[in-house]
Amino acid sequence: MTGSRPIVLASASPRRRDLLREAGYTFTVMPADVDETLHPGVDPADAAVDIARRKALAVAPGMRGAIVLAADTIVVTESGRPVGKPVDAADAKRMLRELSGSTHVVITGVFIIDTATSASLSRAVKTTVVFGRMTDDEINAYVDSGEALGKAGAYAIQETGDRFVRSIDGSFTNVVGLPMEDVTEMLAAFAAPC
Repeated sequence: MTGSRPIVLASASPRRRDLLREAGYTFTVMPADVDETLHPGVDPADAAVDIARRKALAVAPGMRGAIVLAADTIVVTESGRPVGKPVDAADAKRMLRELSGSTHVVITGVFIIDTATSASLSRAVKTTVVFGRMTDDEINAYVDSGEALGKAGAYAIQETGDRFVRSIDGSFTNVVGLPMEDVTEMLAAFAAPC
C-alpha cells in the first residue's frame, strides 16, 4: 500500500470533517444515507459499529481504490437507554432532561474499509461524561439556540454545550463525534496519508 491512498468520509457531519481536517488529513466527503434507527435490545456499541459499517458499505462501491471511513455516535443514558440524534426540539428537551445531573456514556462506532482489497477494521470507542444539573430554562434556551439538533444526545461539547459538562473520562474527540486517537491508528493500518 502507498501513502497516497484517497480517503473518503462517509458522513455529512461537519464536526467529523473538522476533526479530520484539523488532524491534517486530505479527504473527500460522500455522505451515506442509511437507516440509523436504534432497535431495542441491541448492544449500543454493536449498534454504533453496525450503523458505521452500513454507511461505509453504502459509499464503498463508487469509491474504487479509496479508504472509506464512517462513524456513528450513540449516547447511553445513566438508566441504560441508548439515544441517537433528537428528531425534533421536544425530543431534544426530553434527552437533555434525562442527561441533566447524571453520568452517560458516548459510544462512537468506527468502520474503515479499503475498497481495493475489501479489508476492514472496526472499533467502538467509549467516553464517560458527567453532566451538571440543568434547569428547564437552560434546557429550553439551549434547544431554542438550534445547537441541540443533529447531535447524538442533543448537545455539542465542542460548542456551548460544554458548559453543562462537569467531567469526561476518555477521548474528547469521541464526544465530538470521531475518536481521532483511534481513527489515526486505524488509518495508519491502511497506510492512509495524514
